[in-house]
Amino acid sequence: MKINHALAMALSALSAGLLISCVKPADDNKAPEADSQKVAQDSAASTSAAEKDSSGDKITAVDISAETEKTYLTHVANDIVIPAYADAAKQSDLLHDLAQKHCQQAPVSGDELQALRDQWLVLAQAWAGAEMINFGPATASMSNLYINYYPDERGLVHSGVADLIAANPKLTAEQLANESAIVQGVPGLEEALYANDSLDAAQCAYVISASSALSTRLKDIEKNWQQNANNLLAIDKTADSDQGLNQWFNSLLSLVETMKSNAIDQPLGLTGKAKGHLPAATAEQSRAIINAKLATLNEALTDPVLTAILGSNNENEVADNLSTALADATTLLAQMPEDLEAADKATQQELYDHLTTITRIIKRQLIPTLGIRVGFNSTDGD
Repeated sequence: MKINHALAMALSALSAGLLISCVKPADDNKAPEADSQKVAQDSAASTSAAEKDSSGDKITAVDISAETEKTYLTHVANDIVIPAYADAAKQSDLLHDLAQKHCQQAPVSGDELQALRDQWLVLAQAWAGAEMINFGPATASMSNLYINYYPDERGLVHSGVADLIAANPKLTAEQLANESAIVQGVPGLEEALYANDSLDAAQCAYVISASSALSTRLKDIEKNWQQNANNLLAIDKTADSDQGLNQWFNSLLSLVETMKSNAIDQPLGLTGKAKGHLPAATAEQSRAIINAKLATLNEALTDPVLTAILGSNNENEVADNLSTALADATTLLAQMPEDLEAADKATQQELYDHLTTITRIIKRQLIPTLGIRVGFNSTDGD
Protein backbone atom coordinates (compact mmCIF):
# COMPACT_ATOMS: atom_id res chain seq x y z
CA MET A 1 0.00 0.00 0.00
CA LYS A 2 2.82 2.40 -0.75
CA ILE A 3 1.63 5.92 -1.43
CA ASN A 4 3.50 8.51 -3.46
CA HIS A 5 5.57 10.20 -0.73
CA ALA A 6 5.26 13.74 -2.10
CA LEU A 7 1.48 13.41 -2.18
CA ALA A 8 1.37 11.71 1.22
CA MET A 9 3.43 14.43 2.86
CA ALA A 10 1.33 17.15 1.27
CA LEU A 11 -1.85 15.50 2.52
CA SER A 12 -0.28 15.05 5.93
CA ALA A 13 0.72 18.68 6.20
CA LEU A 14 -2.67 19.93 5.13
CA SER A 15 -4.63 17.56 7.37
CA ALA A 16 -2.42 18.23 10.38
CA GLY A 17 -3.08 21.93 10.03
CA LEU A 18 0.51 22.96 9.41
CA LEU A 19 -0.66 25.63 7.01
CA ILE A 20 -3.18 27.10 9.40
CA SER A 21 -0.56 29.44 10.84
CA CYS A 22 -0.87 31.60 7.74
CA VAL A 23 -4.58 32.26 8.25
CA LYS A 24 -6.49 33.98 11.03
CA PRO A 25 -9.98 32.65 11.76
CA ALA A 26 -12.65 34.84 10.22
CA ASP A 27 -14.34 37.04 12.79
CA ASP A 28 -17.81 35.97 11.72
CA ASN A 29 -16.99 32.33 12.46
CA LYS A 30 -16.09 33.03 16.06
CA ALA A 31 -18.29 33.16 19.10
CA PRO A 32 -18.92 36.69 20.39
CA GLU A 33 -16.30 37.85 22.89
CA ALA A 34 -18.85 38.28 25.64
CA ASP A 35 -20.12 34.73 25.16
CA SER A 36 -16.65 33.19 25.21
CA GLN A 37 -15.93 34.86 28.54
CA LYS A 38 -19.25 34.10 30.24
CA VAL A 39 -18.14 30.97 32.05
CA ALA A 40 -14.74 32.41 32.95
CA GLN A 41 -16.52 35.12 34.90
CA ASP A 42 -17.49 32.49 37.47
CA SER A 43 -13.90 32.56 38.62
CA ALA A 44 -12.71 35.97 39.79
CA ALA A 45 -9.09 34.99 39.43
CA SER A 46 -9.53 33.67 35.90
CA THR A 47 -11.50 36.70 34.79
CA SER A 48 -8.95 39.07 36.23
CA ALA A 49 -6.16 37.19 34.49
CA ALA A 50 -7.95 37.02 31.15
CA GLU A 51 -8.75 40.70 31.02
CA LYS A 52 -5.74 42.23 32.74
CA ASP A 53 -4.46 43.59 29.46
CA SER A 54 -7.62 45.68 29.01
CA SER A 55 -7.21 47.37 32.37
CA GLY A 56 -4.45 49.60 31.12
CA ASP A 57 -1.79 48.13 33.43
CA LYS A 58 1.60 48.14 31.77
CA ILE A 59 3.58 44.91 31.86
CA THR A 60 7.10 45.38 33.18
CA ALA A 61 9.56 42.88 31.76
CA VAL A 62 11.85 41.14 34.22
CA ASP A 63 15.58 41.57 33.79
CA ILE A 64 16.93 38.17 32.75
CA SER A 65 20.70 37.92 32.53
CA ALA A 66 22.36 35.85 29.81
CA GLU A 67 23.60 33.42 32.47
CA THR A 68 20.13 33.01 34.00
CA GLU A 69 18.63 32.43 30.56
CA LYS A 70 21.30 29.85 29.76
CA THR A 71 20.67 28.05 33.06
CA TYR A 72 16.92 28.01 32.48
CA LEU A 73 17.15 26.75 28.88
CA THR A 74 19.60 24.03 29.93
CA HIS A 75 17.06 22.99 32.56
CA VAL A 76 14.30 22.93 29.94
CA ALA A 77 16.35 20.71 27.64
CA ASN A 78 17.62 18.28 30.29
CA ASP A 79 14.66 18.11 32.65
CA ILE A 80 11.61 18.69 30.42
CA VAL A 81 12.24 18.16 26.69
CA ILE A 82 14.55 15.14 26.59
CA PRO A 83 12.65 13.25 29.33
CA ALA A 84 9.39 13.82 27.41
CA TYR A 85 10.74 12.07 24.32
CA ALA A 86 12.44 9.41 26.44
CA ASP A 87 9.18 8.58 28.19
CA ALA A 88 7.29 8.30 24.89
CA ALA A 89 9.98 5.96 23.53
CA LYS A 90 9.87 3.90 26.73
CA GLN A 91 6.07 3.51 26.54
CA SER A 92 6.29 2.47 22.89
CA ASP A 93 8.91 -0.14 23.81
CA LEU A 94 6.63 -1.47 26.55
CA LEU A 95 3.74 -1.76 24.09
CA HIS A 96 6.02 -3.59 21.65
CA ASP A 97 7.16 -6.05 24.33
CA LEU A 98 3.59 -6.63 25.47
CA ALA A 99 2.42 -7.25 21.91
CA GLN A 100 5.18 -9.79 21.33
CA LYS A 101 4.17 -11.57 24.53
CA HIS A 102 0.43 -11.67 23.93
CA CYS A 103 0.58 -12.24 20.18
CA GLN A 104 2.49 -15.51 20.39
CA GLN A 105 -0.84 -17.20 19.82
CA ALA A 106 -3.61 -15.36 17.95
CA PRO A 107 -6.38 -14.41 18.25
CA VAL A 108 -5.82 -12.00 21.15
CA SER A 109 -8.86 -10.84 23.10
CA GLY A 110 -10.19 -10.33 26.63
CA ASP A 111 -7.71 -9.34 29.33
CA GLU A 112 -4.73 -9.58 26.99
CA LEU A 113 -6.28 -7.19 24.48
CA GLN A 114 -7.27 -4.86 27.32
CA ALA A 115 -3.67 -4.86 28.57
CA LEU A 116 -2.50 -3.78 25.12
CA ARG A 117 -5.13 -1.05 25.02
CA ASP A 118 -4.17 0.19 28.47
CA GLN A 119 -0.52 0.44 27.45
CA TRP A 120 -1.47 2.19 24.21
CA LEU A 121 -3.28 4.85 26.24
CA VAL A 122 -0.19 5.41 28.40
CA LEU A 123 1.84 5.77 25.20
CA ALA A 124 -0.69 8.17 23.67
CA GLN A 125 -0.60 10.34 26.79
CA ALA A 126 3.20 10.34 26.79
CA TRP A 127 3.28 11.56 23.20
CA ALA A 128 0.57 14.15 23.93
CA GLY A 129 2.99 15.62 26.46
CA ALA A 130 5.92 15.58 24.04
CA GLU A 131 3.89 17.48 21.44
CA MET A 132 4.50 20.70 23.40
CA ILE A 133 7.91 20.77 21.67
CA ASN A 134 6.72 22.36 18.45
CA PHE A 135 10.19 22.84 16.96
CA GLY A 136 13.36 20.83 16.51
CA PRO A 137 13.96 17.43 14.89
CA ALA A 138 10.41 16.09 15.28
CA THR A 139 8.81 18.87 13.26
CA ALA A 140 11.78 19.71 11.01
CA SER A 141 11.76 16.17 9.61
CA MET A 142 7.95 15.91 9.80
CA SER A 143 8.40 12.84 11.98
CA ASN A 144 5.64 14.23 14.18
CA LEU A 145 3.15 13.31 11.44
CA TYR A 146 4.43 9.73 11.38
CA ILE A 147 4.01 9.63 15.15
CA ASN A 148 0.61 11.32 15.34
CA TYR A 149 -1.26 11.92 12.10
CA TYR A 150 -3.87 14.30 13.46
CA PRO A 151 -6.32 15.80 12.70
CA ASP A 152 -7.41 13.06 10.32
CA GLU A 153 -10.37 14.95 8.90
CA ARG A 154 -10.97 12.51 6.05
CA GLY A 155 -10.80 9.31 8.09
CA LEU A 156 -7.75 8.12 6.18
CA VAL A 157 -6.24 6.23 9.12
CA HIS A 158 -9.22 3.89 9.46
CA SER A 159 -9.21 2.74 5.85
CA GLY A 160 -5.44 2.96 5.44
CA VAL A 161 -4.58 0.67 8.34
CA ALA A 162 -7.23 -1.89 7.34
CA ASP A 163 -5.98 -1.94 3.75
CA LEU A 164 -2.34 -2.22 4.81
CA ILE A 165 -3.00 -5.16 7.14
CA ALA A 166 -5.02 -6.95 4.46
CA ALA A 167 -2.28 -6.44 1.88
CA ASN A 168 0.62 -7.27 4.23
CA PRO A 169 -0.46 -9.90 6.80
CA LYS A 170 3.19 -10.46 7.80
CA LEU A 171 4.19 -6.81 7.93
CA THR A 172 7.61 -5.97 9.39
CA ALA A 173 8.76 -2.76 11.07
CA GLU A 174 11.18 -2.11 8.20
CA GLN A 175 8.37 -2.38 5.64
CA LEU A 176 6.09 -0.16 7.68
CA ALA A 177 8.74 2.55 7.96
CA ASN A 178 8.51 3.06 4.20
CA GLU A 179 4.74 3.50 4.21
CA SER A 180 2.75 6.72 4.46
CA ALA A 181 2.36 8.65 7.71
CA ILE A 182 -1.33 7.79 7.51
CA VAL A 183 -0.79 4.17 8.58
CA GLN A 184 1.81 4.68 11.30
CA GLY A 185 2.26 5.86 14.85
CA VAL A 186 -0.19 6.40 17.68
CA PRO A 187 -3.39 6.70 15.56
CA GLY A 188 -2.56 3.59 13.52
CA LEU A 189 -2.05 1.57 16.69
CA GLU A 190 -5.28 2.94 18.11
CA GLU A 191 -7.15 1.83 15.02
CA ALA A 192 -5.74 -1.70 15.17
CA LEU A 193 -6.32 -2.11 18.91
CA TYR A 194 -9.72 -0.52 19.33
CA ALA A 195 -11.54 -1.16 16.07
CA ASN A 196 -11.84 -4.90 16.73
CA ASP A 197 -12.94 -7.16 19.58
CA SER A 198 -9.88 -9.35 18.99
CA LEU A 199 -6.61 -9.31 17.07
CA ASP A 200 -5.88 -11.94 14.46
CA ALA A 201 -2.35 -12.87 13.36
CA ALA A 202 -2.14 -10.12 10.72
CA GLN A 203 -3.33 -7.44 13.14
CA CYS A 204 -0.84 -8.71 15.71
CA ALA A 205 1.95 -8.39 13.16
CA TYR A 206 0.89 -4.79 12.54
CA VAL A 207 0.86 -3.87 16.25
CA ILE A 208 4.30 -5.41 16.77
CA SER A 209 5.74 -3.66 13.72
CA ALA A 210 4.05 -0.30 14.31
CA SER A 211 5.21 -0.10 17.93
CA SER A 212 8.76 -1.02 16.90
CA ALA A 213 8.86 1.57 14.10
CA LEU A 214 7.42 4.18 16.45
CA SER A 215 10.07 3.45 19.09
CA THR A 216 12.80 3.92 16.50
CA ARG A 217 11.46 7.34 15.47
CA LEU A 218 11.09 8.49 19.07
CA LYS A 219 14.58 7.34 20.03
CA ASP A 220 16.07 9.13 17.02
CA ILE A 221 14.41 12.37 18.12
CA GLU A 222 15.57 11.90 21.72
CA LYS A 223 19.14 11.22 20.56
CA ASN A 224 19.09 14.31 18.32
CA TRP A 225 18.05 16.46 21.28
CA GLN A 226 20.70 14.94 23.51
CA GLN A 227 23.38 15.75 20.95
CA ASN A 228 22.10 19.12 19.75
CA ALA A 229 20.19 20.78 22.61
CA ASN A 230 22.62 23.72 22.67
CA ASN A 231 21.81 24.56 19.08
CA LEU A 232 18.11 23.62 19.13
CA LEU A 233 17.36 25.90 22.10
CA ALA A 234 20.09 28.44 21.23
CA ILE A 235 21.56 27.89 24.69
CA ASP A 236 24.96 29.12 23.58
CA LYS A 237 23.51 32.35 22.14
CA THR A 238 21.85 33.86 25.22
CA ALA A 239 24.36 36.71 25.35
CA ASP A 240 23.26 37.86 21.90
CA SER A 241 19.57 36.99 21.59
CA ASP A 242 16.43 35.57 23.20
CA GLN A 243 15.96 33.02 20.44
CA GLY A 244 15.73 30.08 22.81
CA LEU A 245 13.16 31.71 25.09
CA ASN A 246 11.11 32.76 22.08
CA GLN A 247 11.11 29.25 20.63
CA TRP A 248 10.19 27.58 23.90
CA PHE A 249 7.35 29.80 25.06
CA ASN A 250 5.84 30.21 21.60
CA SER A 251 5.92 26.42 21.36
CA LEU A 252 3.89 26.19 24.57
CA LEU A 253 1.50 28.84 23.27
CA SER A 254 1.13 26.86 20.04
CA LEU A 255 0.22 23.76 22.05
CA VAL A 256 -2.67 25.55 23.76
CA GLU A 257 -3.90 27.13 20.55
CA THR A 258 -3.70 23.91 18.54
CA MET A 259 -5.38 21.92 21.30
CA LYS A 260 -8.12 24.53 21.63
CA SER A 261 -8.78 24.62 17.89
CA ASN A 262 -8.09 21.13 16.49
CA ALA A 263 -8.90 19.02 19.54
CA ILE A 264 -11.80 20.94 21.12
CA ASP A 265 -13.44 23.64 19.02
CA GLN A 266 -13.52 22.07 15.56
CA PRO A 267 -14.49 18.46 16.40
CA LEU A 268 -17.17 19.63 18.86
CA GLY A 269 -18.44 22.37 16.56
CA LEU A 270 -18.33 25.06 19.25
CA THR A 271 -17.75 28.13 17.06
CA GLY A 272 -18.66 26.74 13.66
CA LYS A 273 -19.54 23.61 11.74
CA ALA A 274 -18.10 20.43 13.28
CA LYS A 275 -14.92 19.30 11.54
CA GLY A 276 -12.72 16.27 12.14
CA HIS A 277 -12.78 14.24 15.34
CA LEU A 278 -11.63 14.39 18.94
CA PRO A 279 -8.21 12.92 19.79
CA ALA A 280 -8.36 9.21 20.60
CA ALA A 281 -11.91 9.16 19.24
CA THR A 282 -11.90 5.44 18.37
CA ALA A 283 -10.72 4.62 21.89
CA GLU A 284 -13.19 7.17 23.32
CA GLN A 285 -10.40 8.54 25.50
CA SER A 286 -10.23 12.18 24.45
CA ARG A 287 -10.25 13.40 28.05
CA ALA A 288 -7.04 11.48 28.81
CA ILE A 289 -5.23 13.10 25.87
CA ILE A 290 -6.35 16.64 26.71
CA ASN A 291 -5.48 16.04 30.35
CA ALA A 292 -1.96 14.94 29.37
CA LYS A 293 -1.49 18.16 27.42
CA LEU A 294 -2.74 20.25 30.33
CA ALA A 295 -0.41 18.37 32.69
CA THR A 296 2.49 19.18 30.38
CA LEU A 297 1.55 22.85 30.33
CA ASN A 298 1.24 22.84 34.09
CA GLU A 299 4.68 21.28 34.48
CA ALA A 300 6.28 23.81 32.13
CA LEU A 301 4.44 26.96 33.22
CA THR A 302 4.54 26.40 36.98
CA ASP A 303 8.10 25.11 36.91
CA PRO A 304 10.01 26.38 39.99
CA VAL A 305 12.92 27.69 37.90
CA LEU A 306 10.54 29.74 35.73
CA THR A 307 8.56 30.89 38.76
CA ALA A 308 11.79 32.17 40.33
CA ILE A 309 12.55 34.16 37.18
CA LEU A 310 9.07 35.66 37.11
CA GLY A 311 9.32 36.55 40.79
CA SER A 312 12.71 38.21 40.47
CA ASN A 313 11.08 41.65 40.52
CA ASN A 314 8.92 40.69 43.53
CA GLU A 315 5.87 40.36 41.26
CA ASN A 316 4.30 36.89 41.34
CA GLU A 317 0.94 37.76 39.80
CA VAL A 318 1.68 36.23 36.39
CA ALA A 319 2.76 32.91 37.92
CA ASP A 320 -0.29 32.94 40.20
CA ASN A 321 -2.64 33.67 37.29
CA LEU A 322 -1.17 30.82 35.24
CA SER A 323 -1.40 28.39 38.13
CA THR A 324 -5.03 29.33 38.84
CA ALA A 325 -6.11 29.11 35.20
CA LEU A 326 -4.44 25.74 34.68
CA ALA A 327 -5.95 24.39 37.91
CA ASP A 328 -9.43 25.58 36.89
CA ALA A 329 -9.18 23.85 33.50
CA THR A 330 -7.79 20.65 35.03
CA THR A 331 -10.52 20.53 37.68
CA LEU A 332 -13.26 20.97 35.10
CA LEU A 333 -11.75 18.31 32.83
CA ALA A 334 -11.65 15.80 35.70
CA GLN A 335 -15.42 16.17 36.03
CA MET A 336 -16.09 15.48 32.34
CA PRO A 337 -16.70 12.03 30.76
CA GLU A 338 -13.82 10.06 29.25
CA ASP A 339 -15.25 10.83 25.83
CA LEU A 340 -15.60 14.62 25.73
CA GLU A 341 -18.22 14.32 23.01
CA ALA A 342 -20.56 12.88 25.65
CA ALA A 343 -20.38 16.07 27.75
CA ASP A 344 -23.14 18.65 27.42
CA LYS A 345 -22.47 21.68 25.22
CA ALA A 346 -22.28 24.08 28.15
CA THR A 347 -19.47 22.09 29.76
CA GLN A 348 -17.65 21.72 26.44
CA GLN A 349 -17.88 25.49 26.00
CA GLU A 350 -16.62 26.02 29.54
CA LEU A 351 -13.51 23.96 28.80
CA TYR A 352 -12.96 25.98 25.62
CA ASP A 353 -13.27 29.20 27.61
CA HIS A 354 -10.75 28.03 30.19
CA LEU A 355 -8.26 27.35 27.38
CA THR A 356 -8.96 30.83 26.03
CA THR A 357 -8.08 32.25 29.45
CA ILE A 358 -4.79 30.31 29.51
CA THR A 359 -3.98 31.51 26.00
CA ARG A 360 -4.54 35.13 26.95
CA ILE A 361 -2.39 34.93 30.06
CA ILE A 362 0.49 33.45 28.04
CA LYS A 363 0.13 36.02 25.26
CA ARG A 364 -0.65 39.15 27.21
CA GLN A 365 1.13 38.59 30.51
CA LEU A 366 3.75 35.82 30.49
CA ILE A 367 5.42 36.56 27.17
CA PRO A 368 5.60 40.36 27.74
CA THR A 369 6.90 39.78 31.29
CA LEU A 370 9.72 37.68 29.85
CA GLY A 371 10.52 40.45 27.37
CA ILE A 372 9.87 38.32 24.30
CA ARG A 373 7.24 38.39 21.56
CA VAL A 374 4.35 36.28 20.37
CA GLY A 375 5.47 34.39 17.26
CA PHE A 376 4.06 34.98 13.79
CA ASN A 377 2.39 31.54 13.79
CA SER A 378 -0.02 32.35 16.62
CA THR A 379 -3.44 31.22 15.40
CA ASP A 380 -5.75 31.78 18.32
CA GLY A 381 -7.10 35.12 17.15
CA ASP A 382 -8.45 36.05 20.58
